[in-house]
Amino acid sequence: MTTWLVTGAHGMLGREVVAALRDGDVTAVGRGDLDITDAGAVARVVAGHDIVVNCAAWTDVDGAELHEEAAFGANALGPAFLAEACRRSGAALLHVSSDYVFAGDATEPYPPGAPLAPLSSYGRGKAAGEWAVRAILPERSWIVRTAWLYGERTTGFVPTMLRCAAVGRQVDVIDDVWGHPTWARHVAGRLVGLVDADVPAGVYHAASAGGATWHSFAQAIYSAAGADPELVRPTPASGVPRPARRPARSLLADDQWPQVGLPRLPHWRTAWEQAYPELAAAGMPGTAH
Repeated sequence: MTTWLVTGAHGMLGREVVAALRDGDVTAVGRGDLDITDAGAVARVVAGHDIVVNCAAWTDVDGAELHEEAAFGANALGPAFLAEACRRSGAALLHVSSDYVFAGDATEPYPPGAPLAPLSSYGRGKAAGEWAVRAILPERSWIVRTAWLYGERTTGFVPTMLRCAAVGRQVDVIDDVWGHPTWARHVAGRLVGLVDADVPAGVYHAASAGGATWHSFAQAIYSAAGADPELVRPTPASGVPRPARRPARSLLADDQWPQVGLPRLPHWRTAWEQAYPELAAAGMPGTAH
């Protein structure tokens, strides 16, 4: 039986990956169990596993601007240490990356091989992590970029919008930044599925089909929660200043999946319609359950 190691297993995506592997031989480690910036600890934990799924990351985009060294350690050095440990032990590595490695100024969705041009500390760290994995473990690694993840958690865009919807609050939401709202469960299934399908090593994009602005996603959230979507008003990103620059249009091309025998992920609206009842059943703040 294939032995799996999931890092960042207590985070939103990591929990979904562990759940997707519930019938397998899985070691799940969180930040308290393994510091991926400790090369020696990484080597000890990786030993004896066939597949490593790296869901560990510094995900606070604005915080990375203030703590670039720590963010770079988690997003670049950690993946490098995991890749080196996998190289030495013979394991394969699934590394999760982000649309923030792109500048967001393209008129068409970015293909996996597009040049990287990150705008922020977070993006620079993720880009460096990709480079390290590909340089150290080119034949036994998959880099999977995703975007705008949501799932079972109490903080972030979705729970914030759900809380606002629950009390009928009018909100101003950015309408000129485009991306892919993506259910973490679908990404977890794709991570496991590409291994099961023996997909060639390389870079892939796993994000819900279709593009959305934060405004259009917020309106869909309000509608699902039974609130008036017109309470969500559009506003430009320039009206919401933040420490880190975000890519304005970081849409990800996903046409590589049919080429390797796997379907594209569902459209983001379809995915949200599937996810909302699950989130409500799990007691997501702001949902009726």
